[in-house]
Amino acid sequence: MLGIQSQLFEGQDVRLGPIDYEKDPEIESKWTHDSDFMRMYDTEPARPMSVAMVKKAYEKLEKAIEEEKNMFFFTIRAREDDRLIGKALVHRIEWSNGNGFIRLGIGARDDQRKGYGSQALRMLLRFVFAELNLFRISVAVPEYNEGAISLFKKFGFVEEVRRRQALDRDGRRWDMLILGLLKDEWQESASA
Repeated sequence: MLGIQSQLFEGQDVRLGPIDYEKDPEIESKWTHDSDFMRMYDTEPARPMSVAMVKKAYEKLEKAIEEEKNMFFFTIRAREDDRLIGKALVHRIEWSNGNGFIRLGIGARDDQRKGYGSQALRMLLRFVFAELNLFRISVAVPEYNEGAISLFKKFGFVEEVRRRQALDRDGRRWDMLILGLLKDEWQESASA
C-alpha cells in the first residue's frame, strides 16, 4: 500500500496542479481546434473556443466546484517545464455512496502516447481512493476511443455498462462504455 510519504500530485514526468489563468487558456484554446482531441475527451459537440471563451469556461468550472462541492479539477503539467499538457476531472461525486466519475485527457498530439496519461491516472486514482476515500470510480468512454479503453483496463477498470448506440458520430452510431474500479481492486493493484 502507498504510504503517506508518497507524492500525491507529483509523478515521474507530470504533476497535477491548478489552473494558470495567464497561460492555460491560450493552450487549451488550441486543443479545442483539434476535433479529434475534443471527440475523444467529451461527447458534447466539438467547437473551437477563443482564449476568452476558455477563460470564461474556467471561471464557470471553478464556480461550480465551489458551489456544488462534488467535483475536483486538475491541470496536468510537464514537470520539466511546467507547461500544460492535459486536464483531469473528478466529478459527479455522490459522497453518501462513495461514488464518482473521472475524465482525463492529454491535449496536444505531441504529448500523447508518452505515458503521461498513465502517470496522471495513477495520481488521480490515489487522490480519489486514498484522499477522498471514495469506494468506486467510473469513467464513460466512447467505444471508438480504443486508447482510453486500453488505458483504463490496464489500471483494472472493468466494463460495467454498455449503452448501445448512444453516440452519433460521422453518420454512425457508437456504444458508450461505462468502466468502473472499486477501491479494494485499486489497493490490490497498487500494492502489487
